[in-house]
Amino acid sequence: MHASHILPLARPTRRALAAVLLAGPALAFLPGASRWITGKAVPVPESDVCLVAPPTPYDPASGLPLAAARPVPAGVRCPVCGMYPARAPNWAAQIIFANGDAQFFDSPLSLFMYLNNVGRYTPGRSADDIVARYVTDFGSLQMLNATNAFYVVGSSAHGPMRAGNLPAFASEQAARAFAAQRGGEVRAFAGIDAALVQRLGGRATHTH
Repeated sequence: MHASHILPLARPTRRALAAVLLAGPALAFLPGASRWITGKAVPVPESDVCLVAPPTPYDPASGLPLAAARPVPAGVRCPVCGMYPARAPNWAAQIIFANGDAQFFDSPLSLFMYLNNVGRYTPGRSADDIVARYVTDFGSLQMLNATNAFYVVGSSAHGPMRAGNLPAFASEQAARAFAAQRGGEVRAFAGIDAALVQRLGGRATHTH
């Protein structure tokens, strides 16, 4: 068809098209939403509605060792649930990859969920790429090695995802004192198995 035979879009049609193009990426992350591809609606799985949270690169100017815990950036999102870890400092957790990249989590529960399926939340990475894991001591707000921490399961303290979220402590004594006040049982890192994480993760709810 000759170019002169192509009629221009009516102004309302142009506006409608622009609205669809601008809204498409945002609507794709809404529960039950669909992506429009070549005029056809493709459903978006419910499991994929959370925003992608890419790893945060290591900043040499920080002066921190490559595998050291670092402050949680205000705008970073949890790759598991899309929440902002900096908004709940007594629950925040993080992992460090061998190249210094970091992922930050809104709670120890999200950290454990991530460790059980790293490739799902950070495509191209695996658990073997992780060189350090950190959780926040619930009392002092200091970051500590997650493998040395003690966790309280089933307490009345509900974290960002409203499912217990495994508050962490630097010592078993501190964890037991917390459990005596808020209920629950104390477990070491090795005692947080996949079945427990699945149970707690299935009960977790969150809002973006």
